[in-house]
Amino acid sequence: MIQNQSHFEKLYHEYKTLVYNVALNYLQNIEDAEEITQDVFVKVYHSHQNFNQKSSYKTWIYRITINHCLDYIKQKNSQKRFFIFGKKSQNEQEYLNTSTFEHPGIQLEKKEEAEILFSVINTLTENQKTAFLLSKLDGLSNPEIAEIMQLSISSVESLVFRAKATLQERLAEKFTHYRKKK
Repeated sequence: MIQNQSHFEKLYHEYKTLVYNVALNYLQNIEDAEEITQDVFVKVYHSHQNFNQKSSYKTWIYRITINHCLDYIKQKNSQKRFFIFGKKSQNEQEYLNTSTFEHPGIQLEKKEEAEILFSVINTLTENQKTAFLLSKLDGLSNPEIAEIMQLSISSVESLVFRAKATLQERLAEKFTHYRKKK
């Protein structure tokens, strides 16, 4: 636990927007992003003594946030698979709903196109998605991403390059199909 309450409050106020935005980029759902933000700061509060000072607080909090997001996605996907194999629920929508795509930064008229874009981003491998989101949406440099992901800079460059190539290919297919439907 954090011994100094004011230190925790400072960390919270400094990084709450960063954590929320990362979670929102991963999950595209306001309530899920809020839940992850709360979970991350509970973890920060309880595991502060494990912070090793080898990296910055920002890097440490990014890592916790990304791991929580990835775990949340895995848990949500396993619930969906479990439902397919026979779990009954009063609220089937709870298991069938992938993402309600609530992203306040997206204008209403662009929402459908943004939903397609994020659906394709969500098909990337975990590492490609993480590197791409940190690079293109959070605007971090490759050395910062390398530190957060605990990879070499060249590995990050490769992940971002492959993510962009994959996205370009898949988006070309999606938007050609999307435009034909209109």
